Amino acid sequence: MKEWTQKEKRQLVIFAVVNFGMTILMGILMGISFYRGNDVTSFPMAQMMYPAAGVIFARMLTADKEEKLPVKFFVTHLVTTGAAVLLTIGSIFTSPEMCYLIENYVIIAGSVIGLIMLLCEKKDVRERFGLRFKGHHAGKSFWMMLLFLILYTARLVLAGLTDGSVREVVAIFAEPSTWGMIAALAITFFLSYNAFWGEEYGWRFFLQPLFQKRFGLKAGVLLLGVVWGLWHIPINIFYYSPDTWIYSILIHQVTCITLAVFFGYAYQKTGNVWVPVVMHYTNNNMALVLTGSTDLGNNVYGWKDVLMLFIINGIVFLPFLFSKVYQEKKESVQM
Repeated sequence: MKEWTQKEKRQLVIFAVVNFGMTILMGILMGISFYRGNDVTSFPMAQMMYPAAGVIFARMLTADKEEKLPVKFFVTHLVTTGAAVLLTIGSIFTSPEMCYLIENYVIIAGSVIGLIMLLCEKKDVRERFGLRFKGHHAGKSFWMMLLFLILYTARLVLAGLTDGSVREVVAIFAEPSTWGMIAALAITFFLSYNAFWGEEYGWRFFLQPLFQKRFGLKAGVLLLGVVWGLWHIPINIFYYSPDTWIYSILIHQVTCITLAVFFGYAYQKTGNVWVPVVMHYTNNNMALVLTGSTDLGNNVYGWKDVLMLFIINGIVFLPFLFSKVYQEKKESVQM
């Protein structure tokens, strides 16, 4: 375990101010909009963009004079984030549904333009900033993403066994249309990856290595999961579960800690931030495949839901905490 450098400390402060500052500020506005009776769906989508924005500002403000940055791609993300924020604020005073629709188009435009800008960046710059899909890890990355899909399905089956819905789960996956929708998700990923990259570039690429450097491989990734979960609090209170928000916060702690273990495992195995980006995208969008609806709001939770999620996610994801990638390397002793 090592101390952070002065540059890393500066970057952490900038990241925290931008990411959590925006989350708190927009969370207050989200509460105002909620109590005005508005649909607040625009807020969670915009919030997904803040972590990467925090990293971008941190890296740009602490860059050495001779350091080359992926400016085209970074600026595209910042512009997209700014537009999403403005639309989200606008949803308080005008039609929330219209603002949310436009925000979706903004994310699509930002994703497409961002991909073009990314390809325009030099390979060594993409490599240095964790933006390149590394060719020599392509096979490993594919199998890691497939493993997540298998684990996601296993989690559904375990949940079905506990609540008696396992036959319905099996029936859904037996439908050819289900696999058609999964294939469609693979295509639409390129039209909406920006939001999911927005989170993963902050959590996995930036914060995970810093936490693991300071607190150790296991403690660092677990602490990251806690921070990631707490970051969701405004969404827990005003969107996911306004009536049972305390349980929603606990559920997100369980979800984020256990997913942080596996996402962190995949990131360390592949060195490719796009792997957890795809996993995050899959995790969030499989609800559309299974329910036919993208509405994730106004859920009602209880202690049983928290406990069952802890057991199921613990069985599926926590064993990876004891894999080799989380084993601390013993430093050789010089005689």
